[in-house]
Amino acid sequence: MSRVALYVRVSTNKDQTVQNQLLVLRDWAAAHGHQIVAEFCDDGISGAKGKDKRPGLAALALAAGRREVDLIAITALDRLGRSLNHLVQFVAELEALRVGLFVRNLALDTSTPAGRLMFNVIGSLAEFERELIRERTLMGLERARRQGKKLGRPRVAPATERRISALLEAGTPANRVARMTCTGNAAVYRIKRELEACPLPT
Repeated sequence: MSRVALYVRVSTNKDQTVQNQLLVLRDWAAAHGHQIVAEFCDDGISGAKGKDKRPGLAALALAAGRREVDLIAITALDRLGRSLNHLVQFVAELEALRVGLFVRNLALDTSTPAGRLMFNVIGSLAEFERELIRERTLMGLERARRQGKKLGRPRVAPATERRISALLEAGTPANRVARMTCTGNAAVYRIKRELEACPLPT
């Protein structure tokens, strides 16, 4: 018998309810003789948010860190998060704590050798995808350079830059200048640094 923590989550734009997920996971735990020691819920919270914005997930991670559970059960991987990279990292943290993860719709249990192998394959695919994206990005940048295209963010229009310089010279705070000229803070601070390095003649 394993001590199991259930984790459920739904977004605001989902028709599914947390109760549906809980019922499914409770039935699974009972059928396998597991003891449910805790249930954690994030209702109406996007899976794209981190643990600091998901109190249920934060409490779950704390319980795992205290070794209060042996296994965490979810209905699907996207209940934990939308980023495969973050999922792989989270499962690696659980593995270090000797806490398993059961994913019902994949019949995946990382507390078993077969489950760990399957999740390692998923992690390898995520790493492969990252490398492909990085390679395509570098190739695109190189092609743009050969075509003579300027890379990076476009500079501020000359007229706007002159206005920013004048406001800064008049002692207007940089953040206020950004609001007044509808310009990003980074551009305003760049111009400010340039003025300080090479002040306008008086």
